[in-house]
Amino acid sequence: MSDGTLPEGLAPDASGRPGTPSASGTSAVVVGGGLAGITAALALADAGVRVTLLEGRPRLGGLAFSFERGNLTVDNGQHVYLRCCTAYRWFLDRIDAAALAPLQDRLDVPVLDADAAPGRRLGRLRRDALPVPLHLGRSLATYPHLSLVERAKVGRAALALRALDLADPALDAQDFGNWLAAHGQSARAVEALWDLVGVATLNAVAKDASLGLAAMVFKTGLLSDPGAADIGWARVPLGELHDRLARKALDSAGVRTEIRTRVTSISIDENGIWSVQVPGERIETDAVVLAVPQREAHGLLPAGALDAPERLLEIGTAPILNVHVVYDRKVLGRPFFAALGSPVQWVFDRTEASRLREGQYLALSQSAAQDEIDEPVAVLRERYLPELERLLPGARDAEVKDFFVTRERTATFAPTPGVGRLRPSARTKAPGLYLAGAWTATGWPATMESAVRSGVGAAAAALGALGRSGAHLLDLFEEAA
Repeated sequence: MSDGTLPEGLAPDASGRPGTPSASGTSAVVVGGGLAGITAALALADAGVRVTLLEGRPRLGGLAFSFERGNLTVDNGQHVYLRCCTAYRWFLDRIDAAALAPLQDRLDVPVLDADAAPGRRLGRLRRDALPVPLHLGRSLATYPHLSLVERAKVGRAALALRALDLADPALDAQDFGNWLAAHGQSARAVEALWDLVGVATLNAVAKDASLGLAAMVFKTGLLSDPGAADIGWARVPLGELHDRLARKALDSAGVRTEIRTRVTSISIDENGIWSVQVPGERIETDAVVLAVPQREAHGLLPAGALDAPERLLEIGTAPILNVHVVYDRKVLGRPFFAALGSPVQWVFDRTEASRLREGQYLALSQSAAQDEIDEPVAVLRERYLPELERLLPGARDAEVKDFFVTRERTATFAPTPGVGRLRPSARTKAPGLYLAGAWTATGWPATMESAVRSGVGAAAAALGALGRSGAHLLDLFEEAA
């Protein structure tokens, strides 16, 4: 079909379900080689489908990748996951990378307050081996960055949050900041606890975040299982995981993977066969998974595939700024910390992971960075180096060997109130066409977990339409738990 619309015979039937191609298909094309696309391709190939994966970039991994800078191997940004991220943990196992991105034995987050007196600068958020919610009781009771009254009110708000029904669509329309204020949370409590966690996971401050997504983060991560919030991160460059090992797994599964291959159009004929056009080639297939950002997906969708495709363009984006500093000596004695009273948010020691032989390399992850994402490097240097010296006394006498930034202007979808109604499911009204990506309706914010879950969901839907059972895929989340 030259105009990209759905053929009349394949339009949804009276029940609202798309028509089904007459022949049972055995092939699929996945457009996009980020975590969602890689996951979909692996899940389809594991079920015996012939899969072609097409990625426009010269590498796999999407927005979680590495690059070379002199003698450093640099991640574009610091990415972490939690023990409750069962889909991403399955993904790590599937590409034989779990040992390279281990989890903490027990949640332990050092929190430094730049404005506090020396003896009260360090607080810790850590769990005990007790049932929920007692597992965080001692940590909250001794948290020095909140007053006794504030700590008590935090506990009551946490219990109220735990009682929310995540299936209630009304939560999506409310903002988290107003909910916190209504439950007695001071500005200091929001800064020192709720935003400390929420900004890093939602990429938005509480007042700009959907209550539904915020409740999902805190209920799942902190109020579901004692170990749910234990933190994991890669001890090697992300490219080792999401590019090299992912490509090895794809190759072993028989997936044809093409990088530097940008899809220009997709269409479907009267027989239900899809055509995917790339420069110099047209690929015919039985199913297509679009695992690309929402704007790119909107540009490729055939007319009639979604009832309201313009909603994809209404899903906003949010930036993340990453500041990278290389010192001539060690200035930080712990793997990471979070900061208060400073523009600095989270700081990770990436020395070993980046393969630096001398000195120390710190990576600062600055979420919700709308006000800083386009600031010149010189301005950011003047802002962040003195802040690191305030937080880390050892940095005051150290020489800065390198300072640079990486910018992800569209790092995540914006988790604003009302975004839930804009996020589409994996299934479209076009038979054999599915959507994947962290921005789709996974119930999670824009995380690696959401991306993998979306890929699994799209693969399961495609397998069902291809006459193969995809139900086993939905059990993967439980198996990884």
